[in-house]
Amino acid sequence: MYCARDLSLPRTLGTAIDRLFGSETDRLRRRRHSPPPGSGGEGAMSVVIVGTLDTKGEEIGFARDVIEAEGLDVHLVDVGVMDDPEIEPDTSAAVVAEAGGSSLAALREAGDRGEAVTAMGEGAVAVANRLHDDGTLDGILGLGGSGNTSIATAAMRALPIGVPKLMVSTVASGDTEPYVGCRDVAMMYSVADLEGINQLSRTVIANAALAMVGMASKQPDVDVEDRPTVAITMFGVTTPCVQTAREWLEERGYETIVFHANGTGGRAMEGLIRDGVIDAVLDVTTTEWADEVVGGCLSAGRDRLDAAAEHGLPQVVSTGALDVVNFGPRDTVPKKFRDRTLHAHNPEVTLMRTTPDEAAEIGTEIAESSTRRRVRRYSRSRAGGRRCSIPKTDRFTTRPPTGRSSKPCAAL
Repeated sequence: MYCARDLSLPRTLGTAIDRLFGSETDRLRRRRHSPPPGSGGEGAMSVVIVGTLDTKGEEIGFARDVIEAEGLDVHLVDVGVMDDPEIEPDTSAAVVAEAGGSSLAALREAGDRGEAVTAMGEGAVAVANRLHDDGTLDGILGLGGSGNTSIATAAMRALPIGVPKLMVSTVASGDTEPYVGCRDVAMMYSVADLEGINQLSRTVIANAALAMVGMASKQPDVDVEDRPTVAITMFGVTTPCVQTAREWLEERGYETIVFHANGTGGRAMEGLIRDGVIDAVLDVTTTEWADEVVGGCLSAGRDRLDAAAEHGLPQVVSTGALDVVNFGPRDTVPKKFRDRTLHAHNPEVTLMRTTPDEAAEIGTEIAESSTRRRVRRYSRSRAGGRRCSIPKTDRFTTRPPTGRSSKPCAAL
């Protein structure tokens, strides 16, 4: 592991990137990612609609008719359990249940809604992946209440970034994180319950269906330069560093994607690495590990840092914002932390300064993750190298933010 201690952080990271990526630039420029949705196969584009056809047949049938009128094919996936479908599906509920490791008869006999939603969700994932692999899924649309929202969005989250995903839902105006996760799932609020076709539901469903037609059948007619893509993590306090590094990279022909290190952002980055979208990682901001270790609200999980190692990507890891743990409004900070050094970043975000012991534990976790996850076959190659940059002083910002210690982070 390479530890750079003497240079300013942006320059250190830039130098490390140049050393790690330099010999790989030509290879990365030649790399091509998966083709965009709708580019594979011949004939009409196909939209998959996931819904409970035993209760929402009329509404889903209307969406199907709108899409087919625009010249696209529709594949109906029935995830309804309790009764026979009101309209004919292309993939039956029995097939979905079997794909989910159960049977329609068993789910009906049990009469357990939670068990049925879980099984049909797993089955919908398997069916959606199969249709996508077969080239017969160019977009996926869901309509329904909380049950089908859970089922349909599970299938959506299993599909690659870029495949159009739209969920018309009665619960789209609340907390949608469990349904969206780290994927590009679009949620549309149904306003009223989806029960019958009326002047309101007709408008909402038609808008959703036409939006899916546009997403699934159209590609932007613009020239796009194929460049190697570097993922960068950022927080408010590391923004100056990230901006400097991003400019440095883009001047040298790299494309950058910046992720907000707020838990969801870190998971999204790890997922895109596994999808093959990312060529290299500049992990300036590893603050999610502080939340994971100490108990803040922005953890990205214990597999944060794993994906780049698993795929042998060049990776530079630093210690951005590891000196703080994140909580919501001040009154949400756990009682055991109320006497700690707290700073109101804004009315919705409270930061807590880490202690030396916590910083040491965080550093240990990151160091152990950095060593145990490195894939052996890449350990001696420049393509799979990982470097850790540790600033000697606070190099992330030009000055410490108000209420924060200006002492360097002692995490590593």
